[in-house]
Amino acid sequence: MEEQSTSGNFENSVLPHLDAAYNLARWLTRNDEDAEDGVQEACLRAFRFFGGFRGGDARAWLLKIVRNTCYTQLLKNRSREPATTFDEEIYGEDDGFTNPETLLLRGADRQLLRQALEELPVNLREVLVLRELEGLSYREIAEVSNIRLGTVMSSLSRARQRLRQSLANLPSKGTHERRQLMPSNTRGSTRKVASRQEQIN
Repeated sequence: MEEQSTSGNFENSVLPHLDAAYNLARWLTRNDEDAEDGVQEACLRAFRFFGGFRGGDARAWLLKIVRNTCYTQLLKNRSREPATTFDEEIYGEDDGFTNPETLLLRGADRQLLRQALEELPVNLREVLVLRELEGLSYREIAEVSNIRLGTVMSSLSRARQRLRQSLANLPSKGTHERRQLMPSNTRGSTRKVASRQEQIN
């Protein structure tokens, strides 16, 4: 009876956030299969340790597990992640570019925006996705990423500067087909994860 109660609470608390989990995993790994594997493994870990979850923000709790799982994957496959360093001279303070939110509102080429995001180093890509796409607060990002609040703010500033610079350097696609920021197969992928999750219960 207690096991059924735990399973039910897990489904109600965690499964509604699978889309956010896959979205983060996809942006971190930049690979559909790795993202699915990462979310599946994260869900298994979340279920295993759900007894230690004391309430609060279940989405942030799950995203932290997803984030840690994906970083473990990236360490195993370092060759997939380019070793990009941050050049302060190239990406210095410059507020002349439009921020990512306004770019979207103005109908910026989303394919270019996606390409620019994927070119960011993973640590900068992480905080930007959590903030701009998932809408987490600075404190939630600090909790998910296990970094200080001040580091969140400075990382976001650097990520935005670098994103703007990348967008400025990318050629315009004009009337080329635009794609959504969230990977198009997000829902199908999360359904797969949810289906696999049923096997746990």
